[in-house]
Amino acid sequence: MLKEKKIFVLDTSVIIYDHMAAKSFKEHDVVIPITVLEELDNFKKGNDTKNFAAREFTRYIDKISDGNTLQDWININGKGHGMIKIEMHQDSKIDAEKVFGERKADHRILNTALYVSDNFPDRKVVLVTKDINLRIKAKSLNLNAEDYETGKIKDVNEQLYTGRSEISKVPSELINEIYEKGFCESAALLKKQKPKSNHFYVLKNGSKSVLASYNPAKDVIERVKKVTAFGINPRNAEQAFALDAILNPAIKLVTLQGVAGTGKTLLSLAGALEQRKDFHQIYLARPIVPLSNKDIGYLPGDIKSKLNPYMEPLWDNLKYIKNQFNERDREYKQITEMVEHEKLVVCPLAYIRGRSLSDVFFIVDEAQNLTPHEVKTVISRAGQNTKIIFTGDIYQIDTPYLDSQSNGLSYLIDKLKDQNLYAHVTLEKGERSELANLANEFL
Repeated sequence: MLKEKKIFVLDTSVIIYDHMAAKSFKEHDVVIPITVLEELDNFKKGNDTKNFAAREFTRYIDKISDGNTLQDWININGKGHGMIKIEMHQDSKIDAEKVFGERKADHRILNTALYVSDNFPDRKVVLVTKDINLRIKAKSLNLNAEDYETGKIKDVNEQLYTGRSEISKVPSELINEIYEKGFCESAALLKKQKPKSNHFYVLKNGSKSVLASYNPAKDVIERVKKVTAFGINPRNAEQAFALDAILNPAIKLVTLQGVAGTGKTLLSLAGALEQRKDFHQIYLARPIVPLSNKDIGYLPGDIKSKLNPYMEPLWDNLKYIKNQFNERDREYKQITEMVEHEKLVVCPLAYIRGRSLSDVFFIVDEAQNLTPHEVKTVISRAGQNTKIIFTGDIYQIDTPYLDSQSNGLSYLIDKLKDQNLYAHVTLEKGERSELANLANEFL
């Protein structure tokens, strides 16, 4: 039986999220409303991800048109795959602008989708958008609407990799062996089960326990020791695992996921400072997500004044580490000198775009506010002797078109688990204060 061939109408938010989205619909056809091209034209200037996506998509459309008019159906991926066209018409039987009482781009896109539905009554027409409100409006007009699912993790609560396990009733001899030798053969603990690379374990037998991790290069379970990094001590097993991954030179990419107060950024920065002699620079960056989704140009003051509120949480972590020492201590002075000589740089993530990151320890905070493409862009900048740490909370997202399933941090954790160069730890226990834990648990 032949599969029903659908028509997917793409909204601007989908193109901004993934500029190659048109290729993701297999044998189905894709329609791009002319309003989407108009909106993308407004985004083409600038260095932000949305500007890059707008430019790349328009180049792609120009390339595949190749002598055809864009009102013709054009093959997307060659024979056997779907077709694409730009739809100029918006004169549907139902006028969304009249229904909702406002002339705006979203309603023109709805009208285009309704026009396509009117003209192809025998085919299922679906509006694809990352905008929840637009999906609701479409459904209220009896129009099929869906989120863009490519790259989404189906069930983050059940399926997203945590990077750690607890095993009870481990033979006492094995725990003793790990303490005495520093490791044991993986087969002795896990039998025929193949562990994931750099996976962490809490091994228990009654009151006895040991922290360990799987070393894929040696195929052994190694002991994880609680070590101090630049005055910061791990306060629980999760933090010990995170710091072990951060300090391990064989691991080049680390993700730390957890709620506020679990120590993600603090541990990353402490680990970076501990290894300061191994890297030329330490970068601590985060994406800028302005309030009400407005550009920071709306804020008063010069560029430094505009950016300070967004960067302040990163400086707070640095101050906390400095305060572990006296002003006369060598470590205190080293941090001050590193900032002054730009060996330690705190900046917006956008400032890194286009640069090659060689001999750098790079911490990306609030990574849940990045798209999968943005995460890939950051990692692809890594040169020789570069280590990257992504930290964030996948349930605390500030950008309008991302959620816990589709953000770049969730995507990264899901796609790279079991890679030798990668480690992940989900931190659950808050260590900031009893008051912060109370808020996280009950509010």
